[in-house]
Amino acid sequence: MATLSVELTDTEMKAMEYVALSPVAWADNAVTNRARIAIDEIVSIYTQKALNEGVQIPTTREAIVADAFAKGWVKTAVDREAEANGSI
Repeated sequence: MATLSVELTDTEMKAMEYVALSPVAWADNAVTNRARIAIDEIVSIYTQKALNEGVQIPTTREAIVADAFAKGWVKTAVDREAEANGSI
């Protein structure tokens, strides 16, 4: 499990209070939803690759994400950026 924290200026917090009933709940929902979308993308990439290579697909989304990274079928954004810039 990981914890993220965001620091806002007083002005930014007031602005968030203008647009959200709970800025903390809004931020939590935004990050959680983006993570869900990324998981869906990874599961799709993994499933296509596994089907093409005849690899058995794990039974949980968590296991698929972990195996996708372990196999190198997906990489972190930092690793992809480094490759794109020729740093790796």
